[in-house]
Amino acid sequence: MEEKRYTYRSDTEKKSLTNRLNRIEGQIGGIRKMIEEERYCDDILIQLQAVNKSIKSLANVLLENHMYKCVTEEFEKGNTDIIEEVISLFRRFQ
Repeated sequence: MEEKRYTYRSDTEKKSLTNRLNRIEGQIGGIRKMIEEERYCDDILIQLQAVNKSIKSLANVLLENHMYKCVTEEFEKGNTDIIEEVISLFRRFQ
C-alpha cells in the first residue's frame, strides 16, 4: 500500500487555490447554462478554452509550489527518489 502524503499549505495559499477553483466552477456553470440556452457553438468553445487556460494556470501554480516546497524539502532530507517523481510528473504533463 502506498504511503499517504500531505502538503501543508498556509491559509493564504489555501484561500488563493480555493478562489481559483471557485472561478473555474463558475466558468463551468456558465458553460452548462450556455448549452441549456442553446448558445452558438463558437461562444461555448471560447469559454471552454478559457476554462482550459484557468486549469493550466492552476496546475502551474501547484507545480511551482511543489518544486519549491515539497521537492526541495525531500531533497534536503536526502531523498533523491524525489527526482524520479518529478520526471514522472513532467512526463504526465506532456
